[in-house]
Amino acid sequence: MRRNPPVGLAANTIVTIESLVGLLSVAFATGLFFARFSRPTAKIIFSNSAIVAPYRGITAFEFRITNARNNQIIELHADVAFSRFVVENGRRIRRFRPLTLERDKVSFFSLSWTIVHPIDESSPMHGLTEHDLLESDAEFLILLTGIDETFSQTVHARSSYKADEVVWNVKFGDIYNPPTPTGRLTIDVRKLHSIEQVKTDLYREQ
Repeated sequence: MRRNPPVGLAANTIVTIESLVGLLSVAFATGLFFARFSRPTAKIIFSNSAIVAPYRGITAFEFRITNARNNQIIELHADVAFSRFVVENGRRIRRFRPLTLERDKVSFFSLSWTIVHPIDESSPMHGLTEHDLLESDAEFLILLTGIDETFSQTVHARSSYKADEVVWNVKFGDIYNPPTPTGRLTIDVRKLHSIEQVKTDLYREQ
């Protein structure tokens, strides 16, 4: 038996509302999908370990990073905070101190960057030993902020190193390849994590 479609103000109103809701739902889902997958993200590789190495007559806390994407990052800024438990007024509380870096920003991040905090007399790490960091459950918190050159949008990367991830009395190995015949400079990303022991006499001289 053939049925006639519903007619009248109520039926037309319901159909109109359904059409609007359907269109808005598709537009909303498309917007979310585009925003989620078109947003640039930083893919920065951090060295497996941070190190405490000789540096200009003193020592320094260092770690190394490289860019894993083809997209160039410009105006890359690094913030590093030093966190550890201390005892104050009989209570064990966690304190956070910013670390002053030798250089906290690079205009172009194309190859690799070794981020260095000199451990001088003004450093929160001054006078601390490897045992002190382990006992106080120390952690180094890292935030990188830069601009993706392709999308002209800000990107972020975060990481951290616990006390047992800091290697003392070593230095990073050479990461650079010999120059190409055209003079182009490249790096071997596989060597990003390589560290070398520092000779005792050299370490004392430093």
